[in-house]
This record gives sequence, C-alpha cells and structure tokens, in this order.
Amino acid sequence: MQMKNIVIGNNKQKSSMIAFGVIPRLLQFLLDESVPPELKLESAVVLGSLAKGTRDNIQALVDAGAISVLLREMNHPNMKYVEACLRCLRTIFMSSVAPIDYIYQDPGCVPHMISIMCKSTCLQECVTTILANCCKNMEQQVILCSSGIISALALFIASEIYAIQMPALRCFSVLCFQNQQVSMAVATATHNGRPVPNLLASCLARDKTTDMQMQAAKCLTYLSRAGAIEPSDQLVSHKTLPALIRLCKQDKTWEERVEAAETLAYLIEVDVTLQRTTAISDHILETLAEYFRYPGCPLDATLMPTKKDDIVVGNELRQAAFKAYASLGANDEDIRKKIIETEHLMEHVVNGLSDPVTKVQLAAVRCLHSLSRSVQQLRTSFQDHAVWKPLMKILHSASDEVLVVASSTLCNLLLEFSPSKEPMLELGAIDLLVTLTKKEDPALRLNGIWALMNLAFQAAQKLRSQILSGLGTDQLFRLLCDRDVNVLLKTLGLLRNLLSSKPHIDQMMTIHGTQIMQAVILILEGDHPVEVKEQALCILANVADGDKAKDFIMMNEDVLKKIMNYMIHSDVRLQIAATFCISNLIWSEEEGANERQTKLRELGAQKLLQQLLSTSDTVLFDK
Repeated sequence: MQMKNIVIGNNKQKSSMIAFGVIPRLLQFLLDESVPPELKLESAVVLGSLAKGTRDNIQALVDAGAISVLLREMNHPNMKYVEACLRCLRTIFMSSVAPIDYIYQDPGCVPHMISIMCKSTCLQECVTTILANCCKNMEQQVILCSSGIISALALFIASEIYAIQMPALRCFSVLCFQNQQVSMAVATATHNGRPVPNLLASCLARDKTTDMQMQAAKCLTYLSRAGAIEPSDQLVSHKTLPALIRLCKQDKTWEERVEAAETLAYLIEVDVTLQRTTAISDHILETLAEYFRYPGCPLDATLMPTKKDDIVVGNELRQAAFKAYASLGANDEDIRKKIIETEHLMEHVVNGLSDPVTKVQLAAVRCLHSLSRSVQQLRTSFQDHAVWKPLMKILHSASDEVLVVASSTLCNLLLEFSPSKEPMLELGAIDLLVTLTKKEDPALRLNGIWALMNLAFQAAQKLRSQILSGLGTDQLFRLLCDRDVNVLLKTLGLLRNLLSSKPHIDQMMTIHGTQIMQAVILILEGDHPVEVKEQALCILANVADGDKAKDFIMMNEDVLKKIMNYMIHSDVRLQIAATFCISNLIWSEEEGANERQTKLRELGAQKLLQQLLSTSDTVLFDK
C-alpha cells in the first residue's frame, strides 16, 4: 500500500522503483499461488500505476514479461483482481511499444477475453480497448470476428454507457478497415432486431459527443468502402456524409477537423455521386480552404507562425485538405474547376509540392494528380502556375511513395495537348521516364512506360526516335516480358504508337522488325489476357499498314495462320483486331495487293470473312 501511494502520479518515483528492481518482485507475487488475494490485487494495481508512467516504464514492464503474466492471471476467479490485471494490460497495449502479437499466441486468449467482458463495465471497457489496439492486420481482424466479438460490441453500443460505447466504436472501426469479409459480417449482424449499421448511425446524432460522431462515421465509412453498405444507402449519403462535413467546421478542434477531412476523403474517393453531393453540401470547398488559413500554413508572411506547434498543426491541416480536395476532384470536371477557383488553392498546391514534410508533399501531389485529369486546367491553371517545375524536382529526389503519385501526374502533363510537355522534355523527361521503367516497383515501371506511351501518341518522327533511342530495344523487349500485365499492356501501347504512320512503320520495322515480330508472336502464343492479345493484334494491324513492313507478315505463313485463327476466336475483340489486320493487308489501292489477296484467299481468309458476315456485332460486321 505504501509503494502504491509513492508511485501514483509521480513518474520520477515510478522510474526509481523500476530501477530498484520492483517489477520482477511484483510479478512473482502474481505468479505465486500461495500469495493472499489481497496482495495479488495490490501488486496488480501497482503494476498498473507503473504502466501509466513514461514510455521507458512501459518498455521495462514488457521486457520483464509482464504481459504474459497478466494474460495468464485473467483466469483467476477473483474479478477485482482480474480487473486490475486488465487495467494494467489496457495501459500497456495503448502504448506503441506493446508487442500486440502476445494476445494471439495462445488461441484461447482472445475468446476468453471476450467471454469475460460482460462480467463488469470495467472489463468491457478494458477488453474492448485492448482488442481495438491489437487489431492491425487482416488476419487479426478475422480472428476477432470468428471469436464472436461483433455481437459483444453491438451490445455495448446499444448500452448507452459512454465509457464502453467509445472503445466499442473504435474496435468496430479497426475491425472493418479494408476487410470485406468482416465488414459484411458487421453489416448483416443485428442486436435485438436492429441492424448493427443502424446502431452505428444512431451515434451520429448531433447530441452525441464529437468523438462519438467521428468514430461512428469512420465505422460506416469503412463499411461502405469495403462494399458492405452501398454508397447510395441513406446511412452513408444522408447520415455519414453530412456528419463528416459538419465535423470539418471551424468550431471543432484541429485534430477533429483533420480526422474528419481525411475520413471524408476516404469515403468519397471512388464514388462520383458522393463526390458531387459533397461538393454542393454546406460550403465544404470554402470550409476546406479555411484549413490553409491556420498560422502554420499561410501564404501571407505577416501570419507566419511563432511556435513550433503551430507549424505541426498547420502541416496536418494542409495535408488533410489536400486529400479531401483530391477525392472531390477525382472524376467531375465542374468540381475540379470550382476547386481550382478556390482562393490561392493552386499556390498552396505548388508550395506543397516542395514541402520538406513528406506527408504534406504526398498529399499535395495527390491533389495535383486529381486536378491534372482536367484537359482545360492542363491548358490554363497548370500552365499559369508552371506546376511542372516543382514536379520535375520531385521526380529526381522523392521517396518511392511520392514518386508513384508524382509520376502518375507526369503521365497527364505529357499528353499531346498539354503545354507542359515541351518544357518537361527540355528538362530531360524522357531519360527520367526510362529510369522509372527500370525500377523494382511495378507501379513506377507502369507510370514510366505509360508516360512514354502518351509522349509517342501522334508525335513527330524526331520525338519517336528520341523515345526509342532513350529506352533502347533491350529495355523495350524486357518490358514486353514484364510480369505485371499492366506494364505489358502499356508497353504494347507504346509500340503501337511508335508504329502509327506509314513512314514511321517502315523505318521502325526496317531496323527492329525481326525483334518486334518475335515479341508479338510470343504474346499471341502465350497465356495472356484478351486485352494483351488485342494490343498485339493491333500492332500487327499497324505493321500491315506499312508499305514495306507488310512483308514481315506476308512472308511468315505461321503469323498469317495465327491471325486467321483469331478471326474465329470466341472473343469478339480479338476477332475485330484480327480482321483489321487482314483488311490492311489486302487494301486494293496499294502496290502488290493482288498477290496478297491471292495468297490470303488460298489460305482461306475469304471464307472466314464470309462467315463473319453473320455476326451480330456491328463493329465486326463493318470490318
């Protein structure tokens, strides 16, 4: 009792006691069955007090093996003692130093914790908090779900006892995050006839605390994103969405505003209807603009922060606003226009691209990527603010995480109609993109080859030669064997764009014809998706459009038979592409047409074309 009084509320005394080696002695009292229950209880209380000290104090408890001892003692018949053990465990598991795998080592541990929860309010609060903090991946989500936690959490939310409702909501949110299986189980569960999602929605009411509204909104957001609740469901569109917009308002704390904006961004990220509804709801665009007016993130030097904390807060607010704007502008041109017209928004984005804080920089790049989908803005605002300058700097020095989003944005800025294209080429965009195609990360390889494909579209012969020279035939054909199907598709797209006019086709095939034909044949013979084979056939169709290049196909009877086989394929897309190849080969106005027609007629192409006239597909019929 004296030790308990000494350490309560005094971190210095806690550290001193730990230094004297008190933890092993207290744990021994817990393990010794001959020790009276009263001493066990007091020992557990002291351990709980030590856990409320510094991070080093908690680490000392973990290192001494306190977690395994406390978990073992959950089986004790004395509930007051069990509560003291779980209070200590709760404090430990709320720390970042806690090894959360401990509770999963014994398969019976989690089910036992859930089974004893209903014995007291203290146990409900402690166990739910522990489990919420020990759920970090899909495997752990499934274990908790299969142990019966959903029905227990539903009971707690319906209880109206705030102290257990809040940890129950937090537990629901980590359970459902990016897990369709668990989310479906939650969405279909009921308590006393009420669906669990409806219980969650009841916590969004304005008379509930802001923290409760936030946690309930996160739960319903994760259920929606996992596909367990449709975005059009009123629980999402009429309850969750308005609550999150309300929580972004200036009367909330900065932490609440950040969490609300980030959750809102995640909720609407992939659904255009939610994006459009949000954009016209309660002045959200102006509300988010206020995030940039905090002293930690001004454009006006007179508002520069004087405290380090202001800078930290300003960074958090900025990155949250960037994320929300990125989701809002993901699909709708009118919304993008409104976002860009928001006062000083583009200046904030451009500044964010050069921000030393990675979190802010990444969010700014995501926002820019979303806005770069607008043809109109590429030609106006993006050019006015020369966004390509900081973007090119990022591409030379950023982390891979930032590089993936920045290179996706680059793909849009290098489209044929973009004014940013020429200055970026002068700054060495081709060499940069070639470097990306050699990266380990498939997302970076994809963006590199995608941007090169965009550059090659309707490009002059000089630029096409620069692309091919920079990439090199070895790397081009290495990409044609890439294990990522998206990289392969875009490489074929690049090749198709390089072979897109008669002079270019003949020049390319004169130099690289043998390798190109080998690559196309390998793809047509390989086990590839229809989309990939369609691109390969389209390349052959382009080759067939050349004057001299046609010979690469006509002199290879095996290739001709492959094309004809695809004319009777079960997938109409391949039939269309193959028929287009034949059409280009037999074009009557070109030299040697009669000889090519005769050869294809002898191989049976004319009969196949006559068969295809019975097709119900209008595009194939026209071909």
